[in-house]
Amino acid sequence: MRLLTLVPPSPRTLIFLTVGLTCVGILVSFSKRLSHSQRAIRTNSFSTLADLRMIRLCVGTSLVLLCLVLVGLEVGDYPIPRFKAIATAFWNRGGEYDFVVNSLRFPRLVAALLAGFCLAASGALFQSLLGNPLVSPDVIGINTGAALCAVFVLTVGADLSVLPWAAFGGAVSTAVVIYLLAWKQGISGSRLVLVGIGINALLASGITYLMVKYPIERVVAAARWQVGSLFGSSWTDVRTLALGVIVITPVSLFLVPRLRLLQLGDESAVGLGSRVELERMAVIVVASAFAATAVAVIGPLGFVALLVPHMVRLIVGSLTGGALLLTGLVGALFLLGCDLIAQQLFAPTTLPVGVITAALGGPYFLFILVRFNRAL
Repeated sequence: MRLLTLVPPSPRTLIFLTVGLTCVGILVSFSKRLSHSQRAIRTNSFSTLADLRMIRLCVGTSLVLLCLVLVGLEVGDYPIPRFKAIATAFWNRGGEYDFVVNSLRFPRLVAALLAGFCLAASGALFQSLLGNPLVSPDVIGINTGAALCAVFVLTVGADLSVLPWAAFGGAVSTAVVIYLLAWKQGISGSRLVLVGIGINALLASGITYLMVKYPIERVVAAARWQVGSLFGSSWTDVRTLALGVIVITPVSLFLVPRLRLLQLGDESAVGLGSRVELERMAVIVVASAFAATAVAVIGPLGFVALLVPHMVRLIVGSLTGGALLLTGLVGALFLLGCDLIAQQLFAPTTLPVGVITAALGGPYFLFILVRFNRAL
């Protein structure tokens, strides 16, 4: 059995990581100092208030994302000159670097952006709905439901083209089951979380059974997928993720005002004309759909949906439409940064991105837990 050998990080890699983390700290500090300002936008038939601070944060995050994408096109086992990598990706296709850039690196970068957006948006919706910063789709069993169906497809040797649909169906079905089991003359956030944790354990045991039952060559593929990895991402995966983002994001933005009413409490929401249970179920399904879209492509990646919404909430406060978009962008930035670290930290050995998200997410989860307990 061949063991994985990890090469110590090079000084260049350590300098790159130090500079990157310093820049993140500076950006977070700067974002907290931006003043809150709004501007009215009026037309003949439309009027709204634009949050200028949120717009600046979204634009700034998008620019940082663009810089990371350009870095990702350039660095790797096969270094490519910066401007040639950019030209090959965007307009000069078919050249010397076409396969490396457009078949290996570029789809992986775009998949990281879209998957990070989906996971972070899912976590933001769940945490706002249940009023609990320790909730995410991987904690209450949504990701595990998607993983169970996907692992079943991998272990029985079914056509891999059905894997995204199986994962999507598993996540949404799990959400519905959790909702029905937690129903008792209405839904309590704490009861739903407890039911979700129980369902998560049950589904995890189902995955273990499948891993033990089927031949090792099929189990290896399923085990690799379960860790959460962007390795081998293709343009087909990108199209799956893009379709999910394009379809689900407008629905989630439509539901955010309803979600803010639900946060007032059931009685207040009913008094303001909200159909509480229908709208709560709609939010759960939409959040589950976001998580399922990402899990179907990259596996049940942990901590992104837990960490990012909490980080953004510390900066911008309660969830709004703009805050949801910002959370998605920060999730894309977080996952892309973790993937670049996974590729470069022990190069030429590439780690699954799930290893890096867990290494960063575990300590931060403990921080959230301690902070949450002190607030009680």
